[in-house]
Amino acid sequence: MALTTLWQPWEADRASGDDAGPAAGVDLRDRVADLTAGFHDGTGYHRPSREHRETVAAGVGLVIDGDVDGAARRLAEVDFVVRTFTDSATGRRTAEIADAAGGAERRRGWGRVYLDLSTRAHWSVQIPHPVADLDTELLGVDVLRARPGGVLILAGAHRRAGEDGVADVAHQRTSVFHAVHEELVRRDLPGVQMHGFADDSVPGEDVVVSTGRGDAAQPSARGLADRLDADGFAVCRGWARRCVLEGRGNVQGRASAERGVPFLHVELSRTVREDADRTRAVVAATAAVVDDWR
Repeated sequence: MALTTLWQPWEADRASGDDAGPAAGVDLRDRVADLTAGFHDGTGYHRPSREHRETVAAGVGLVIDGDVDGAARRLAEVDFVVRTFTDSATGRRTAEIADAAGGAERRRGWGRVYLDLSTRAHWSVQIPHPVADLDTELLGVDVLRARPGGVLILAGAHRRAGEDGVADVAHQRTSVFHAVHEELVRRDLPGVQMHGFADDSVPGEDVVVSTGRGDAAQPSARGLADRLDADGFAVCRGWARRCVLEGRGNVQGRASAERGVPFLHVELSRTVREDADRTRAVVAATAAVVDDWR
């Protein structure tokens, strides 16, 4: 059962740390592109402590509950901040949870969370490998914009930024990214995680759709695959046959499976991600799935 919250509709100028007035607009795509422009495999990554992880996740939960002032106080304990702005593409109020200092943000590499404040949060889109999976960071923004009530979890470093795979948040439980995912799963929020692959990694396929370790999202997975198939995509269905890149080792998928919360793992070829029309079709098909998660 989902938690009862104190959420109420957000007024345009009601948020601590507001850096844009009610009439101002911020292009969320540009904001994410600016952050990820400096990502590469040599930037480094600082493993967060349990206190860091839990504090950021708690701050996200407070924003979801409508207590942005409480979130700001809690996040300040680990030098994070919550800002709000109007996304220029949607006109919807958006909250950004991020490292307080720009330089430290890239050094620590703990990522950001964006929440649509126009209605109660009820689904998430997750980008664990920005830049490494080229353009998935922008795809995440487009999916978030496609339907109200979304939460975008964005990893804060290239997947190979740290030693021994520590920055690969899709396979590490000791990340801020995973802690935020667990907070959302605790609230029974379903999610879709977007990845990218080189064309020759899965020859003949445009998209791989799977449900990771769980099966709660099988109806959603079938619906997504059918919509993509109708749009002319070659889709490998992970529940119907063996596919490469099924994401069964994905730790966010495992956490969702443990609670029976729907989780979709979606892999897109390089060719699809480089084609604006096909990317829009993927966003539209994903948005239709989100409609079923209300």
